[in-house]
Amino acid sequence: MDSSAERAYELDRAHVFHSWSAQAQIKPMVVTRAEGSYVWDGEGAQLLDFTSQLVFTNMGHQHPRIVRAIQEQAAELCTVAPGYVNAARSEAARLIASHTPAGLDKVFFTNGGADANEHAIRMARLHTGRQKVLSTYRSYHGGTHLAVNVTGDPRRWPSDNGAAGTVHFFGPFLYRSAFHATTEAEECERALGHLEQVIALEGASTIAAIVLESIPGTAGIMVPPAGYLAGVRELCDRHGIVFIADEVMAGFGRAGRWFAIEHAEGVVPDLLTFAKGVNSGYVPMGGVAINEAIAATFADRVYPGGLTYSGHPLAAAAAVATIRAMEDERAVERAAALGEEVFAPRLAELAGKHEWIGEVRGVGAFWAIEFVSDPVTREPLAPYGGSSDAMNRIVAGCKQRGLLPFVNYNRIHLVPPLTSTVEQVADAIDILDAAIADAGAQA
Repeated sequence: MDSSAERAYELDRAHVFHSWSAQAQIKPMVVTRAEGSYVWDGEGAQLLDFTSQLVFTNMGHQHPRIVRAIQEQAAELCTVAPGYVNAARSEAARLIASHTPAGLDKVFFTNGGADANEHAIRMARLHTGRQKVLSTYRSYHGGTHLAVNVTGDPRRWPSDNGAAGTVHFFGPFLYRSAFHATTEAEECERALGHLEQVIALEGASTIAAIVLESIPGTAGIMVPPAGYLAGVRELCDRHGIVFIADEVMAGFGRAGRWFAIEHAEGVVPDLLTFAKGVNSGYVPMGGVAINEAIAATFADRVYPGGLTYSGHPLAAAAAVATIRAMEDERAVERAAALGEEVFAPRLAELAGKHEWIGEVRGVGAFWAIEFVSDPVTREPLAPYGGSSDAMNRIVAGCKQRGLLPFVNYNRIHLVPPLTSTVEQVADAIDILDAAIADAGAQA
């Protein structure tokens, strides 16, 4: 490790408190530089970044157009309070609205995904006059207090005081069906029946919103079966419940569409939350796209919420440059093609070679590989909420060969920049193939 990287590491361990970590048990990797689909660590090793960090560098690292936009905005106007009009913010809102599903034409800017979900829920509660919020197990909606209570994975447990008006239900996931389903159609029908029963037992008149990731991200990239999101939309319409689509991770091309909910043709949520890919994470930004009915609620009634850095000019300039680059470079179409032509066939081939692979699933540049110790019982290779020696060996093998994978319990997610090439995706899958083989040989 060179002296500057070593100094950065020493200062980090002395002063930086890391999220989601036992501080004395981590050894974070130093990243010294990045470009496109690659990062370089403190030892000078080059790694394919198939995490997109936390699944946000959709246009890759150091995209010159986005970097230049931030530089130009900084030279012109670094910051301005959200109550003023700013050209970068206005154009960012226009561009976002040009790609959201029809009717979501107003944009409230936040600093990230968690507060986007917090504000969407606040809007829904004020709009309906109701309190409860329904969300699925196996979901993630953010780390702030309300957002983490809405979350349905183990990160919720230490902060769950059970008093935030949140209720969880089972979403569709055929591989680990809660409904003993054997087909996607059965899973869809039974999951919707379950949700309908939860609504009835909780009291439809008490429910402000149903919050769903259009495609759950860190929980496992479970693409919902055909008809499910349409069924949720119908239940919300029937009972006057606000449908919030969380597109923080799946949005802005990640799933091979501008927004993942577009895979469910004709389904339009009432509120859509976003962050991450809106500007490739270059400057923190999130937001809520709002339909006409909810926006009208606050036409002559004060919306009781705001953030100091809402629509920050540097973040907005990065969003403008990102969206324009995505349009010009056909990034969404490229992601869709990577999914159909490279990920799907190559990962199916990989699953056929390794008994540890229970299932592969995904769309676009958004894929998960579920590892099991037994393909018949589907026993996870690492426990829910934990890790295992076998998973650690696979991950270590990937890194030694030059691949940085996204890991969550018994899964590896392959979520590269949308700008990644066919060759880079093929290289990553070859590396993973070798790492699984070596880890299995050591078992």
